[in-house]
Amino acid sequence: EPASAFASFLNGLASLVMLLRYRAAVPPAAPTYPTCVAFAWVSLNAWFWSTVFHTRDTALTEKLDYFCASAVVLHSAYLCCVRTLGLQRPALISIFRAFLLLFLAGHISYLSLVRFDYGYNLVANAAAGMLTVAWWLRWCLRQGRHLPHVWKCAAAVLLLQALALLELLDFPPLLWVLDAHALWHIGTIPLNVLFYSFLMDDSLYLLKANSDLFKVD
Repeated sequence: EPASAFASFLNGLASLVMLLRYRAAVPPAAPTYPTCVAFAWVSLNAWFWSTVFHTRDTALTEKLDYFCASAVVLHSAYLCCVRTLGLQRPALISIFRAFLLLFLAGHISYLSLVRFDYGYNLVANAAAGMLTVAWWLRWCLRQGRHLPHVWKCAAAVLLLQALALLELLDFPPLLWVLDAHALWHIGTIPLNVLFYSFLMDDSLYLLKANSDLFKVD
């Protein structure tokens, strides 16, 4: 699957470039800095194994591709929770993080030790993804008047959800190379850039807000 492999590589490259830009632009003192950097590394790992899987399809590379993709989905939910709730409720974040880790462990254990169920994996990831999208959009709608950069987040998650519909399509590959899965991977490349741009803007906003708060105190 050369198109999917190349698109996965480009997604990983985009994530790496944006991670480097994020670290160059955002001081570590920003409240969401550790979570955003961790999200970038989890994403990079997933795109690496996606590239490997689409280059060499084996039982092991398939599992690593699927499991790492699930980790990205769950870390996206964690990132959303940290940004929307966790800055004021650190105890809640600890509980939610533990829940997500247990869920991921159970998910991987079931698929590895019981049955590699493609349908279950699809439903589990789709459900977690749609919940995260709805969560982000609700927050964006509430914060849009105060935070002009949230449009980037809303656009990224909406377009990502729209692109996900390609995974449900089945058509003959265009030019014998570009199937629905490859087009899905190609479409996510600019969305990586857009979402990381939001993370940079938002982290800098939070850093400034904290700095202003300390000045008032």
